[in-house]
Amino acid sequence: KSIFSGQRDVVIQTERKKLTIFFSDIKDFTATTERLQPEQITRLLNEYFTEMSAIALKYGGTIDKFVGDAMLIFFGDPETKGEAEDAVACLRMALEMQHRIAELNVKWRNEGVEFPFRVRMGVNTGYCNVGSADRMDYTIIGAEANLAARLQAMAEAGRVVVSYETYALVRGILVAHPLPPITMKGISREVVPYLVEGMLDASGTKMEIVSEHMT
Repeated sequence: KSIFSGQRDVVIQTERKKLTIFFSDIKDFTATTERLQPEQITRLLNEYFTEMSAIALKYGGTIDKFVGDAMLIFFGDPETKGEAEDAVACLRMALEMQHRIAELNVKWRNEGVEFPFRVRMGVNTGYCNVGSADRMDYTIIGAEANLAARLQAMAEAGRVVVSYETYALVRGILVAHPLPPITMKGISREVVPYLVEGMLDASGTKMEIVSEHMT
């Protein structure tokens, strides 16, 4: 849209921007696929990605890519509402996704799927390279995007783990507690992850994250 309207030039280039990055995957997906027929897996994945994409677009996220059962989404490009608002939108998206996954799991169980999807999510805020220097590929590159994937890998099924950088932007409405610090190749600072328990809505009421036993 930006290219066709003339807002963005059609040139191969890389920009650095501060983004909030979301990464998710389905826990034990390989084991789940072994219990289901390929046609069932295709149908469930299509429904899952369709539902998650609709929620991402509702909150203004840019869907970067699907890799197998994983999703990479970012906030802050091509449009931004400001660092804090981008981070809030990303976290509200993540919570709504977990609630929707819980609803889908109930539906799928009623259809005879014994082991539906349990999704873990990671969120980080930092400077990323947007684009590619050698081909026109609109994607994000860099250690900060890798950190979102690392945080996701730390999360338990049905949970969201965020970096301190994201937590600091949304701390007024996020209910979370710190986990032990981690170090990561490519990032000089020590990273303090936060496990999300819930968020406050506009009225100040806490919205719980859906835990695994509720799905």
